[in-house]
Amino acid sequence: MDAWWMCEVPYPHVPSAVLDAADSVRASLPNRYCDPRISADLFEEVIDEYLLCDEMGLNVCATEHHAGINSLVGSNPMLVAILARLTRKARILSLGTLISLRREPVRVAEEYATADVISRGRLELGFVKSGGSEMASANANPVNNIERYWEAIDLIGKALTHQDGPFSWEGKHFTHRHVNIWPRPWQSRLRMWAATGDPHTAAEVGRRGMVHTLVLRGPEGTRRAYAAYRDARREAGLPPAPVDNFAYSAFVCVGDTEEEGRKVGAKLLWFLNTSLKSAPQYAQLLPGTAPPQVAGQAW
Repeated sequence: MDAWWMCEVPYPHVPSAVLDAADSVRASLPNRYCDPRISADLFEEVIDEYLLCDEMGLNVCATEHHAGINSLVGSNPMLVAILARLTRKARILSLGTLISLRREPVRVAEEYATADVISRGRLELGFVKSGGSEMASANANPVNNIERYWEAIDLIGKALTHQDGPFSWEGKHFTHRHVNIWPRPWQSRLRMWAATGDPHTAAEVGRRGMVHTLVLRGPEGTRRAYAAYRDARREAGLPPAPVDNFAYSAFVCVGDTEEEGRKVGAKLLWFLNTSLKSAPQYAQLLPGTAPPQVAGQAW
């Protein structure tokens, strides 16, 4: 079993009164509440923690979110590249670029290949489906989001492994007439992860043999998703997945005493619940995801 450490670089310094009054703390919260000096200090602190993990033998993981207090990491490849240069031993997991928001998957493949070379072969790739507020921030169409997700993964995978000169990609959602990335990644094949609690998506993750990652899912949701992964492999005639193909992310709070641990945990739970606050137009009312007549029922 491997252990991975991750920090989303949250921004918990917006006044509570502002958060309480806002209809959403994602996508629409004015960035005047984000002090760049505090942001710089947060990034410096978190990167130092990543380096400490490297010294202690832990692997490291970086994620990506957009326009909200839950994370200041708007570009996963940028943070991954920083860690690739500064760390020495740790495996580096990108979990990951919101590829259904990106219009250029080949550019993502180039960024990953560069980071893998800088790290001398320590990169692992993870992909996540974007949330509603992030689709709004990226001006992305939520219709056919999952189709774009899988096609982008296929295109990135081929771009990272193809070594025989340019190839053309004529897909349903992406068209690239000339794909030939430089530098070539250090690893001949990078291990791929996918984060999802949706059983339908989990089944496809299983058929592809990717590492299945669950984030903050309860026991029942975890069992359903993992079962869908295993069932899909069995139905496809594939061998059972190794235990390392299952990953779980959870929050853990510790302290010198139980009282201290619970006190820290209470703060974490408050911030987690607060950072999920999102207005209907960034959630259930995204174009193409609900009929027009439900709009009046959302508020």
